[in-house]
Amino acid sequence: MKQYGGVIKPKTKRAKRFLDNRAPKLTENIKNAMIMKGGNTSMTVTQALKDIYALKKPSAVLYKNTPCRLCKNSQSSVFCLCLQEFFSKKTDSSLFLFGSHNKKRPNNLIFGRLFDFHVLDMIELGIEKYISLSDIKSSKCPEGTKPMLVFAGEAFDHENDHKRLKSLLTDFFRGPVVPSVRLAGLEHVLHFTALEGKIYMRSYRSLLKKSGCRTPRIELEEIGPSFDFILRRTHLASDDLYKTAHRQPKALKPKKKKNISHDTFGTKFGRLHMQKQDLAKLQTRKMKGLRKRRGPAAAAAAVVEGETSPKTTEVE
Repeated sequence: MKQYGGVIKPKTKRAKRFLDNRAPKLTENIKNAMIMKGGNTSMTVTQALKDIYALKKPSAVLYKNTPCRLCKNSQSSVFCLCLQEFFSKKTDSSLFLFGSHNKKRPNNLIFGRLFDFHVLDMIELGIEKYISLSDIKSSKCPEGTKPMLVFAGEAFDHENDHKRLKSLLTDFFRGPVVPSVRLAGLEHVLHFTALEGKIYMRSYRSLLKKSGCRTPRIELEEIGPSFDFILRRTHLASDDLYKTAHRQPKALKPKKKKNISHDTFGTKFGRLHMQKQDLAKLQTRKMKGLRKRRGPAAAAAAVVEGETSPKTTEVE
């Protein structure tokens, strides 16, 4: 590929396919994640990164040899030199997970995402308790299974830091966007609970049991990993930048249809516009008993029934 005036022109068909895949699209590609560790890590952080990579596969890249060997002193230099430009463009990743360990902040994980190959927001979580995938002896979900995300706790709805954390974790673990999912494919559950300043992450496998009726009975079996996090430092984007990052093209916005509305349950309602009707001319159902009779036969019938009496003249 050659570059002319800032525009990269491909020389081969393979290079053209590569550039077309990286070009902006109305529907984005699956968000890839970079998982890397710093210069100083512990066995807990290393195993935690491997387990999260197992949940995120195949939309993730795990760096076994840390690419941040030159940045050991400050974490700000780690993100400026390694994450913002080079590795995000190289792997076409918009999410990252960075693990480190030191005396001041032991067993540290930093979840973050990028917008236009620049850091949008980062949230630092500390591991207080951890159970790995291998420690829980049970059958696991297949690789690439789309998980169901459950968030419990009032903090996820009211506190700003927890709101951004919920949005970040949703982007990180949601997987590909699909139009429909079969019932047997809903077998992986990721549950996040915010309680008393801590975030509890649990991973379950849903089992469909016989219930004696058409609807199966559902049981949850913990498969790991299990984390007890504590919220540490945050670096959040400004409201303007956050709004710009969530902007959608006009072609993806649904066109509003006139006289059609939906309720909270998704029921579709339509409104019909008709001309004003004259109720005096409204055609109703006709019955034989309501018909008017005419002629001498009708008068004779009236006399017999006693409804009317014939006119007579009195003679004095």
